Amino acid sequence: MDYLAFEKPIEELVIKLEKAKELGKDGSVDVSKTVADIEKNIKETRTEIYNNLSSWEKVQLSRHPQRPYSLDYIEALSDGDFLELHGDRGVKDDKAMIGGWGTIGKQSVMFIGQQKGRNTKERQYRNFGMANPEGYRKALRLMKMAEKFGKPVVCLIDTPGAFPGLEAEERGQGEAIARNILEMTKLEVPIIVVIIGEGASGGALGIGVGDKILMLNNAWYSVISPENCSTILWGSWEHKETAADALKLTAKDMKKIGLVDEIIKEPLGGAHTFPEKTFKIVKKSISKAIKEFIDTEKDTLVHNRMEKFSNMGVVNE
Repeated sequence: MDYLAFEKPIEELVIKLEKAKELGKDGSVDVSKTVADIEKNIKETRTEIYNNLSSWEKVQLSRHPQRPYSLDYIEALSDGDFLELHGDRGVKDDKAMIGGWGTIGKQSVMFIGQQKGRNTKERQYRNFGMANPEGYRKALRLMKMAEKFGKPVVCLIDTPGAFPGLEAEERGQGEAIARNILEMTKLEVPIIVVIIGEGASGGALGIGVGDKILMLNNAWYSVISPENCSTILWGSWEHKETAADALKLTAKDMKKIGLVDEIIKEPLGGAHTFPEKTFKIVKKSISKAIKEFIDTEKDTLVHNRMEKFSNMGVVNE
């Protein structure tokens, strides 16, 4: 397990716990009380740390190398029966954007999500979770397929942004994202969006329009990353912590201003520490959201979704 700087006190206690358990393996020394005391201390330390995280620390948690990615969630939520679909039928198959059929309980759904990599080779293969236009067009193709068969769409957001390269702009990156936003407002099946990690800029919005927007409490959602915001305003990354606070990008901030509907509380210690517990919590939240919308009339579903997003950002003076 990798530990972030603010998690070091937990790491030290975990090392002590492992040593105590190793010492008591042969049964010659009774370490039960010591183990119990350390475990209690770990729980208390986790409570102290994770209940007082700054905005920047939450950004760091969203990028934790052991944090579950979209494929991890999909495999867990669909009990291993995920059938991945490929290609946009125009350019190629974008590996940063994944999608396909799966099930949640007995309900068939179309999963769509951004996928990162855990090592250098995987990161390059997945383009660091930054989709090209063909990725967003693949996502839209799969949404339309779900609509054809009357099945809900579940979108998992985890991206540092859409790919900003020259070739992406040449192939219409902005148009692809804008087209997705337009078409998702009109889609005649329920759309459940879950922000599981990073939710940056148009890269997130390209699969971010839904009837229910859920967000894990250690994820973030913003028009720009703290580092890029700091670079624009101060000319360097040195003020990223200040930028993170100013951007109001945490789940609590998003819920307060009405940009997300519900916060999914991760187990104390984060999704990277307890992935299996997190999967169960997320599955329950998605299942509940699908049941909420599955029987809604198509016209009502589309009308309410359009109203929902039209009202975002409205200020009464």
